[in-house]
Amino acid sequence: MRREPEGHGPVRYGPPLPGDGLPVAPELSAVLAAAAPHAGSEPVGGGPALLEAACAYWGARGLPTGPARVAAAPGAPALLLALTAALGGDVLVPRPCAAWWAPYARLLGRPVFHVATPAECGGVPDPYALLETVRRVRAEGGDPRLLVLSVADDPTATVAPPEVLHETVEAATGEGLHLVSDETWRDTLHAAHGTVLIGPAEMLPDRVTVVTDLAGAMLPPGWPAAVARFPASAAGEALHARVLDVLTALGARVAAPVAAAAGYALTEPGPVTARRSAAVALHARVAAEAHAAVVAAGALARPPQAGRHLYADLAPLRDTLAARGVGDAQELEDFLTARLGMPAPGGHRFGDGLEALRVRLSTGPLLGGSDEERAACLRSPTPWELPHVQRALTHLRSVFGDLCDVQRREPPR
Repeated sequence: MRREPEGHGPVRYGPPLPGDGLPVAPELSAVLAAAAPHAGSEPVGGGPALLEAACAYWGARGLPTGPARVAAAPGAPALLLALTAALGGDVLVPRPCAAWWAPYARLLGRPVFHVATPAECGGVPDPYALLETVRRVRAEGGDPRLLVLSVADDPTATVAPPEVLHETVEAATGEGLHLVSDETWRDTLHAAHGTVLIGPAEMLPDRVTVVTDLAGAMLPPGWPAAVARFPASAAGEALHARVLDVLTALGARVAAPVAAAAGYALTEPGPVTARRSAAVALHARVAAEAHAAVVAAGALARPPQAGRHLYADLAPLRDTLAARGVGDAQELEDFLTARLGMPAPGGHRFGDGLEALRVRLSTGPLLGGSDEERAACLRSPTPWELPHVQRALTHLRSVFGDLCDVQRREPPR
């Protein structure tokens, strides 16, 4: 079985964050346009207005923050690279995890160790598996220092229950690990009043750095901006300073017009929050429809709780897929991408084994192929009933239903 398929490198072909597939909010466009004459960029780590806006954002979520504990960068990858370089040592991540986490550690020559997740959710390592991995790595001469996790997760679209997260945080801090909490999808909960989301920084503020990429819920992916919140401690202050050094070396500055739009979005004015709520509700309904189609075909998938995606395991359809020349995650990616007409990155992009038949499906491509169709999704009170959305969902059901029908027609072995 191929370990590194030809023409499909793990970094250059890594899938991006799932976009929302919607037109840019006019209020954000207006702010960006007003700042467009400013040809420069923010200071390294962000200017005062952007940092104050980030403090207000976290303060509204029960995390009081001062500007001296915040750094901004052109996207979360730059912040994670800087944090990994500043902290040193080996890196631990859950399996599966966001596709962009591991490459930055490997780029720095740091070993990356994947840790199994509990049955309830993705994004957070199982505490016992974490302890065993740390013990094994140290026994082999390694130096684990950093754990990256996400409560609202890409790729699994699950939200870790507080009790599960608490056990993992206790295990990690007991082993002296620093935690980086990727909270990019925090503001995309499908049932905001029915899902309890507590981040690790709320449990142990002295050992957690929070990173939020604004492409998750506030800005278009093509306007790169992200913010990080550092612990209020001497160690947090030192880490903040080292991260700024790395960002300086990288020239990682947020463009002034993007910083203006980011600052505006982080203050959460009415138009931004209304648009965010509408987009979240839209993607939640479409994700539920996609999940139903996948499960009806016999595949496995946890119900999506956040974000604009779901993660499906097609292991129950292995025999059917094998008859079509699909035997691993890369072949599954190629197969579904061609038949669905939209990106369907395989689980190997997210740290799962190549032999596992897993795939991340995004809801953005199901909202239409033109700006007019996507805009109509925002205007309609029932966008999932629009003809172009129904056609996309029907096609999805057809592709997975065909696999299910073939499975049923095959004689028992």
